[in-house]
Amino acid sequence: MNVNDPGGIRASDAEREAVVEQLRVASVEGRLTLGELTERTEAAYTAVTQAELAVVTSDLPQAGRGPAPSPVPVPPPGGRKRRWFVAVMGDSKRRGKWRIDQELGAVAVMGDVLLDLREAEVRTGAVVDIAATAIMGDVKIIVPDGVDVDLEGIAIMGDKKVQVIEAPPGANAPRIRVKAFALMGDVKVIGDSRAEPVKKTWSAWREQWRELRGELGGEPYRPLPPHGSGHRLHPPREP
Repeated sequence: MNVNDPGGIRASDAEREAVVEQLRVASVEGRLTLGELTERTEAAYTAVTQAELAVVTSDLPQAGRGPAPSPVPVPPPGGRKRRWFVAVMGDSKRRGKWRIDQELGAVAVMGDVLLDLREAEVRTGAVVDIAATAIMGDVKIIVPDGVDVDLEGIAIMGDKKVQVIEAPPGANAPRIRVKAFALMGDVKVIGDSRAEPVKKTWSAWREQWRELRGELGGEPYRPLPPHGSGHRLHPPREP
């Protein structure tokens, strides 16, 4: 390894955190979906060299270059408005490309609500807040593996569960915060490993990353491996 080559210089923790913050700003500006933010955040934390870090943000505006970022909207006084998805004896589904710029609410009464956040543009910063109510119905929230999930609330003759491979402790990962009420129904938060996979579009940064890691060999794309022992899978509860 050539020590004079920037690609061979090891990255510091401060440099990794700076890249993660740049990714968060890009997400608020609508440049990254939640899935992309999560994947690149994990890549930043697992980067060994400065070259690997540079690849993670190679297609994003650099500080001091390009147009000034748009200011992050400030919620009006008196609390944020909530965007609701309601299913009464029916289904309500939101998946694919969409924008999250406020808190979310999901209500399923003898019906099903599905919120797939993986391809959503999250403009709310580091946290997505969701109020979920399931009465003789089901609310399912799909998130990228690698986010942090806070699920709290009450389940009466029902269930609330998290089945997500979460970020290691201390990682500045996106956070999904769910307040649940389930009455003879279920509120579930599941990750990529338990849902139908989303087709990933071609990204130059990902190919460069794999080339630096020596992973190019004609094989199909594989998700970035978990790093450290902090990843944890919440198994489903026994009925």
